[in-house]
Amino acid sequence: MSPLRKTAFAAGALYLLSFVSIPTLFLYNPLRASNYILGHGSNTGIIVGAILEMIVALAGIGTAVALFPVVKRQNEGAALGFVATRTLEGGAILAGVACVLSLVTLQQAGAGTNALVTGHALISMYDRIFLLSQSFIPAVNALLIGSLLYQSRLVPRWLPLLGFTGMTLLVAGDGAVLFGVIGQHASTTGLFAIPIAVWEFSLGVYLVVKGFRPSAITALYGRPVAVDNRPLAAVR
Repeated sequence: MSPLRKTAFAAGALYLLSFVSIPTLFLYNPLRASNYILGHGSNTGIIVGAILEMIVALAGIGTAVALFPVVKRQNEGAALGFVATRTLEGGAILAGVACVLSLVTLQQAGAGTNALVTGHALISMYDRIFLLSQSFIPAVNALLIGSLLYQSRLVPRWLPLLGFTGMTLLVAGDGAVLFGVIGQHASTTGLFAIPIAVWEFSLGVYLVVKGFRPSAITALYGRPVAVDNRPLAAVR
């Protein structure tokens, strides 16, 4: 396996790894009970969900780090932007995990009725952080990496086009939630996220199975690294 094939495989595997947090959709259900702080049940599922989200945060950053050496040859500025937004996404996910673990700590400490307001505030913070970190920022990610992949033809162009479609629908869904048109946990809200999920899963599978297109690699590595679409020599 060549180094570039290993790079594609690693990026694709990390994209697929980012789907491990799907079980949190039901693992976090106990947190949404109005009297969770007063309960004494097991928190094992919630802690497992928090660990899965931590894995997703690191895997997301890993996808950008893995792809950067290749896509920077198309546009270094956009490639750096992708690393930055992926890192921001990971940091925000970890902030959400901190809210979840704080809730668990309050419940385990027997904080009582005095902590009910704090508990409701923490779960509200988690929901809003989730709206940004795992909904809006992924749309920005799709725009950046989708543009780089579309221009460089490292993967078939239908893949980034799928990402652009998913990005548009995801932003529309976020806007609907923010303006109160639909609830964040309504069944219809999840429909807006399906196309972007299909895009990331399809990209991960393609990179694992096929890797980068050889003709695109030849074209990219046959020219200097580009900065804002200009060859580095021209910038100097």
